[in-house]
Amino acid sequence: MKLIILDRDGVINEDSDDYIKSPDEWRPIPGSLEAIARLNEAGYQVVVATNQSGIGRGLFDVETLAAMHEKMHRLLAAYGGHIDAVFFCPHAPGQRCGCRKPAPGLFAEIAQRFGVDLGGVPAVGDSLRDIEVAQAVGAQPMLVRTGKGQRTLAAGKVSGDVPIFDDLAHVADTLVNTGEMT
Repeated sequence: MKLIILDRDGVINEDSDDYIKSPDEWRPIPGSLEAIARLNEAGYQVVVATNQSGIGRGLFDVETLAAMHEKMHRLLAAYGGHIDAVFFCPHAPGQRCGCRKPAPGLFAEIAQRFGVDLGGVPAVGDSLRDIEVAQAVGAQPMLVRTGKGQRTLAAGKVSGDVPIFDDLAHVADTLVNTGEMT
């Protein structure tokens, strides 16, 4: 089975320092939905692992998050693509849970649900915590420049062995066309 793990905000949809709090605020990054459809067509199961601390902060509720994800699924279906599962952490940073990235809880849940070892599985994110969790579980971290990616690069904490891509479309093109991550 080919599996890829995607962060949501900043990878699939536009991100905001004020959080994405409603379906109206959820807007796909140009080319991201087509990229997921290409990955599906190439045999990848696409899974989302996302921190959604807006729930823990009281900015929106689980029903609103579900409505955002329904919009994502609906728009993606128009391109012939789908997401196999969405895993999310609803906790605020101070709640010290085991699922908020960079903690490995969401990734452990993915491994268990899909019955796979995450060694070498592509994990695409736009922040240092996305890179850290992928490295912690042996997945292959990949950084995109969209969302907070440029800021993450500017901080200078991403090691040279992490492949960097302009966006999710570039990741998909690389994986689909060459099967390699560099």
